[in-house]
Amino acid sequence: MTRTTKFAVTALLAATTAVGTLPGEATATTLLDLLRGGPGRQAKQQSAPASLEQQARGGLEMGDPEPLPKVAGPQYYTYKPEAQRAIKIKLPVSEPLAGSAEAEATPEVLGARRFLSDVSVRATDEVAKTVEAYYGNLNKPLIWTDGEGISERGRAMIEALASVDVVGLSPDDYAVTMPSETVDPADQEKRQREFIAFEVALSAKVLTYVQDTTRGRIDPNKISGYYDFKRKGVNLAPVLDLLRMSPDVAAYLRNRDPKSPQFVALRDELARLRAGDAEASTQQITIAPGTLLKPGQTNPELANVVGALKQVASEAVLTGHAATFAAYTNTPEYTPELVALIEAFQAEKGLKADGVVGPATIRAMTGHSNAEKIAKLQVAMEAVRWLPADLGSRYVFINAPSFRASYFNESKEQLSMRVVVGSKANQTYFFQDQIQTVEFNPYWGVPKSIIVNEMLPKLRADPSYLDRLGYEVSYGGRKVASSQVNWNVTHAVDVRQPPGGDNALGELKILFPNEHAIYMHDTPSKSYFNRDMRALSHGCVRLAEPRVMAAAVMGTTVEEIGKQIASGQNRAVQVPQKIPVYVSYFTAWPNKDGVIEYFDDVYGRDNHTAKAFKATTDARAPRA
Repeated sequence: MTRTTKFAVTALLAATTAVGTLPGEATATTLLDLLRGGPGRQAKQQSAPASLEQQARGGLEMGDPEPLPKVAGPQYYTYKPEAQRAIKIKLPVSEPLAGSAEAEATPEVLGARRFLSDVSVRATDEVAKTVEAYYGNLNKPLIWTDGEGISERGRAMIEALASVDVVGLSPDDYAVTMPSETVDPADQEKRQREFIAFEVALSAKVLTYVQDTTRGRIDPNKISGYYDFKRKGVNLAPVLDLLRMSPDVAAYLRNRDPKSPQFVALRDELARLRAGDAEASTQQITIAPGTLLKPGQTNPELANVVGALKQVASEAVLTGHAATFAAYTNTPEYTPELVALIEAFQAEKGLKADGVVGPATIRAMTGHSNAEKIAKLQVAMEAVRWLPADLGSRYVFINAPSFRASYFNESKEQLSMRVVVGSKANQTYFFQDQIQTVEFNPYWGVPKSIIVNEMLPKLRADPSYLDRLGYEVSYGGRKVASSQVNWNVTHAVDVRQPPGGDNALGELKILFPNEHAIYMHDTPSKSYFNRDMRALSHGCVRLAEPRVMAAAVMGTTVEEIGKQIASGQNRAVQVPQKIPVYVSYFTAWPNKDGVIEYFDDVYGRDNHTAKAFKATTDARAPRA
């Protein structure tokens, strides 16, 4: 329900208070009613004289009020890749140790090494330091070149880096300038310079790849403030030595890739789409824009609807309704048998299973183009790298684009439910945390963003209406009446809603303390769960079945959760064991059966990630 309160409240000055009229009788009006202009409008009209009287007594400052302030949320940035610097290799004056590989190297290799200090290769600081440490040691042999040119190991590595698109990365990010094959053999010095530059550049790209495949090639925190990740550290120090000794450098690279079942499913789907298999290459059936088909109606588009279902429905739906498919003869009548077929498809896709063929159902049938799917997979595979390599055996996974929250135990999905997430203006963050507490019959502390952005205009016109609505107001930790607060110029005022049937958080909330003030909770607005597009909250995650989720994380029964709520007491209970929670953003993600599902990019984040990909590739391009 709430969104972060860490951002500055602008244009707010020091608060003053004044004794005002006594609060009126509390009503059952909710904050949502208030903000939508329902009962709050009537309250405003009734209390206008009291507001004027208060001004006359000095409770409010005379003259024009301060301009309405705003609490600003995070912004999206122009992505700036990690800075690169020149690699500077300092060669020692001492000779290689007797018996070392370098001491036994050919004259050509030894001759080439003297050009190490002259290479013009750029890399990030961490990669540059690792390269400098390796090649600055005379006892470390060259890896990718030998006296004859590019070694067999070097050619294998070039080939391996050229195929990294199979794991969602771009080969262009790891391209190196190849030594010229037209150099006059007599110009030995130029030949040696080119090969030593290739040697160093390839090592830098290999180290870059090892970092990228472990932690992602971009830093999500530089995309937007809506991302909150501590970037993983990658130990690069032993990599070049391991590659020098590895009998199969391509296998070494593949072994560094993520191995989680989610990543493997995404990788395999990417390969399937790129291979253009029978399913991917089937001629896509289109359904006329604006089609809306309800049970009992007739519509010529029904034939396309059934045809699309044949292409995209799961094996379970196809088998369970095989007789319906076989009996259908392209007629326009939307019969009960076809309604049952559509309902089964909708239920499987997490849509409202009402048999109505509207925009969301048609989108699920016709899907995204292969190019769109591939782009989503690449972004998803990148985002997997931001998360732990192993999500754990017991955790909660919330995916904003799918509007679902799932509970996993022993690495298997045990329950999944619909959720409402933040609207585009109040987006839910992408981060990970640990569930610590379940609070029953909670108070709702109204966030500063809602107080300032949505309530303040009403409070300026009618300072006392929160009193009538039953909300508690405090200033500097001291409880005061809403009518006592000067709402024209104020800060340090807190508002909360006591527990009750109209409380915005409903019966309970599940807390994983974070600086974004995001948590899971119940809601009295149950109708929102019937919508297919559920980006509707102020940033928190509303649960369709809060008691079920609470029982899962508490390791108890729904009945026991019900007893806690029935007490009517506000009570916070720690979970027996902290549970990881991933508040995520994936527009492509495997379901419990490992089948990849695709979702709309409700916040437009994939586009920003794609721009970050391009900026990174451009920054890494070899310089002429």
